[in-house]
Amino acid sequence: MDYLPIYEFRKCVEQYSGNYKIKSFSCWDQFLSMAFAQLTYRESLRDIQACLRAARQKTYHMGIRGKISRNTLAHANQTRDWRIYADFAQVLIQKARQLYANDSFGIELEQTTYALDATTIDLCLSLFPWATFRKNKGAVKLHTLLDLKGNIPTIAFITSGSVHEVNILDKLPIEAGAIYIMDRGYLDHARLYKLHQSAAYFITRAKSNARYDRCYYQKIDKTTGLRSDQVVTLHGHYSRKDYPERLRRIAFYDEVQNKKLVFLTNNFKLPALTITEIYHKRWQIELFFKWIKQHLRIKAFYGTSENAVKTQIWIAISVYVLVAIIKKQVNLEQSLYTILQIVSVTLFEKIPLLQALTDVEIAEENTETNNQLNLFN
Repeated sequence: MDYLPIYEFRKCVEQYSGNYKIKSFSCWDQFLSMAFAQLTYRESLRDIQACLRAARQKTYHMGIRGKISRNTLAHANQTRDWRIYADFAQVLIQKARQLYANDSFGIELEQTTYALDATTIDLCLSLFPWATFRKNKGAVKLHTLLDLKGNIPTIAFITSGSVHEVNILDKLPIEAGAIYIMDRGYLDHARLYKLHQSAAYFITRAKSNARYDRCYYQKIDKTTGLRSDQVVTLHGHYSRKDYPERLRRIAFYDEVQNKKLVFLTNNFKLPALTITEIYHKRWQIELFFKWIKQHLRIKAFYGTSENAVKTQIWIAISVYVLVAIIKKQVNLEQSLYTILQIVSVTLFEKIPLLQALTDVEIAEENTETNNQLNLFN
């Protein structure tokens, strides 16, 4: 917890009057208790209460001054503004991005590269009536913009499951010159044209039934897997009205999957093969969603209100970013999974953090998956 900027946290609390009329269990106590639950994967509020009360003397020296009570923590999650923890997560995100700014994600580019996607967290509609998704099913969606340098989630939107992914493009602050990687769920010509007008670049998959008017070809080397590199315009009155300018259409054949992939982009400067390599890195956001669902507590919730759910998710994101900050500042070679596992069993040990993380060895997590399309041999 020494790596957390407490002054910045207090500023977030003051902005939303988080500690107004609170005498014993402060927002800092709430954050530490929920962070403990994330780090040790507690099952319920009663579980959190029992574990923290068993280590009462150690929790006091760690900074938890209030009495740990299941009802008090439930009330705090339900009533205290979730934006406190969302803003504090952004403070940590900015710090992490500065630490990872000079890292490489496998492709040397001057531009910042983001992957945009969403993951669905299923909920019971009778317990979470606000989380509308389908007729008899509830869910929330975590829309995330991932900076591929360090795999840091820079922006996150938490919505009900009924909100389509493409609507997030309307809320997304666009960074000029950056590259945004998206799947076909975000293929909306009008919204992509707004992104183009903001001087940003996008790379996405083309739909199989889309029609284009070819302007001209560009030379390619078919031994690399490329099949075509074309400059095209959209076919049809309404499509061309939504995106009136030219696009670049790149076709690539994956021999391993025996599948042809077609990409659309507004970037005419980068080589065609580099475009396909960049899109291949979009899989990092799928691995990020897999990681936080497996190793943090975001699939089951301690409260049923919208405020409680958003509070828990934002604190989980804060814990993920905090582990990434510690990994960089302490200069550790272990993966985030390894660090989290070590911390979870040495949480109240009075030993230096660096010693705990370097003396203990643990098997590395296998993050390989067969679902990703192979672009290269």
